[in-house]
Amino acid sequence: MLVSRGDAERAPTPCVLTIGNFDGIHLGHQALLRLLTTQAQALGLPAVVLTFEPHPREYFAPKQAPARLASLRDKLLLLAAAGVDATRIIRFNQRFASLSAEDFIERVLVNNLRVRHLIIGDDFRFGAGRKGDFAMLQAAGERFGFVVEAMTTHAHDGERVSSSAVRDALAKGELDRAAHLLGRPYSMAGLVMHGDKIGRTLGFPTVNIQLKGRRPPLSGIFNVQVEGLRDDPVPGVASVGVRPTINDAGRPSLEVHLLDWNEDCYGAHLRVHFLHKQRDEEKYTSLEALTAQIARDVDNARAWFADRAGQPTPTQDDHG
Repeated sequence: MLVSRGDAERAPTPCVLTIGNFDGIHLGHQALLRLLTTQAQALGLPAVVLTFEPHPREYFAPKQAPARLASLRDKLLLLAAAGVDATRIIRFNQRFASLSAEDFIERVLVNNLRVRHLIIGDDFRFGAGRKGDFAMLQAAGERFGFVVEAMTTHAHDGERVSSSAVRDALAKGELDRAAHLLGRPYSMAGLVMHGDKIGRTLGFPTVNIQLKGRRPPLSGIFNVQVEGLRDDPVPGVASVGVRPTINDAGRPSLEVHLLDWNEDCYGAHLRVHFLHKQRDEEKYTSLEALTAQIARDVDNARAWFADRAGQPTPTQDDHG
């Protein structure tokens, strides 16, 4: 998949286009992307996604913005896996935020991306003051010669599929519900970094996965499977949170104790699939109390995985 940045570069060919943040690439996004790629194949044109970095809500209200479901890297991997030919990333800043809806259509969609067929969600709004809507796009399509198609909201088992719904499920520890909305278990990925080795001194060494300042959409202690170490996933127990017993820095971390794994994996890029929440994060009065609880967490994880021995792994290689 070709990835380009900015709103000034003129595309080499016309395209079938969709626009959005695509955080998490849930089932609703996947349905839209199938529509995009099918239409692109029918017209013999590339399927293109226009997305923004940062998320507009992160730009306008960074402290109130929701936690991201996926990093930009993960989003691009998922878009590529969905068959998208190219993704254009526009930096969402003051200049772009002040662009009128009319200028967005003519400058970005028509002149630069050369849109021939546009597929959007039925609630899509754009331009300064969010003044642009579906009706404006339809009128512009008649003027500039492109077709506009709206996709209605996607529902799964009676629930509206949205990034907000996925965040709600993760925040509540409802991992099965999140997996149903996503079409796969929720996962996070990153490089294994050197930590403070506290887990090792407690008898439960962990791999520390770099979050790069990301605020995770979930917290607590989880049964997980980890990809990137061998052909099949490695089971483990993950802690996502601020480690209140160890320090009070308040920075979130992702640490995983791998079951029956003793090899060095510093520098590896791992993906952690969250399968079951055991409990919330807690602060303990001593390291001894913390160690005893970790031992119980590990025993609970072993029992949970043993009950599922022989079942197909729920993880999917959706990220390339």
